[in-house]
Amino acid sequence: MSNVIAVFRKEFKSYFSSPIAYIYITVFIVSSSWLFFRSFFVFNQADMRGFFGLMPWIFLFFVPAVTMKLWAEEKKLGTVELLMTLPLKEYEVVLGKYLAGLMLFLLSIVLTFVIPIVLFALGDPDGGPIVGGYLGIFLMGAAYLSIGLFASTVTENQIIAFIMGVVICFALLIIGEDFVLFSTPQWLVPVFSYLGLGSHFASIGRGVLDSRDLIYYLSLIGFFLYMSMHTIETRKWS
Repeated sequence: MSNVIAVFRKEFKSYFSSPIAYIYITVFIVSSSWLFFRSFFVFNQADMRGFFGLMPWIFLFFVPAVTMKLWAEEKKLGTVELLMTLPLKEYEVVLGKYLAGLMLFLLSIVLTFVIPIVLFALGDPDGGPIVGGYLGIFLMGAAYLSIGLFASTVTENQIIAFIMGVVICFALLIIGEDFVLFSTPQWLVPVFSYLGLGSHFASIGRGVLDSRDLIYYLSLIGFFLYMSMHTIETRKWS
């Protein structure tokens, strides 16, 4: 566990030793808040459905931007070989890097708490959907991060890693949508519906905490972390 923490500290500090973290947090907070309040004062409703509805699409571009450098930069600079010679196991490095990205993501989410504070000051919103919505965007963001991390392990080009992360996340986001299911063979509909990130997010966002949704997100995160470890291990032995 100490090795995981050491990798986490190194990677998390690296975000703030460059403009990456500051630009990411600033642009994320400004863009998400502006898009929400732009429609909030039009509809004049004290709820955050509009905010949470935007998050899967905003995360689609912001989260892969956080993960694209985690492995691709190591490969480009040639430091991945040095990293693999250290007394670290593959899962320790992968988990450390993943937790660093997750902490940066969580920090950006915490900074949006000013929005529900404003809502409670202006009206009387229902707290259940707000709590459920934040849990939903945390789980979705954590899943996006694991996908982005995997994309970063298969290439040394950060732009390619970013595009791969966006494409995989987008595919999983829309696979369970109605317009996709409408043109899908009937026997595949239950499979595609379950695999869709959006349907599970919508369920949690309504304030309904279903164990099936939690199992889905944890399984997805675990699968892509395993694929990242497998990719790194394969590269190490090759």
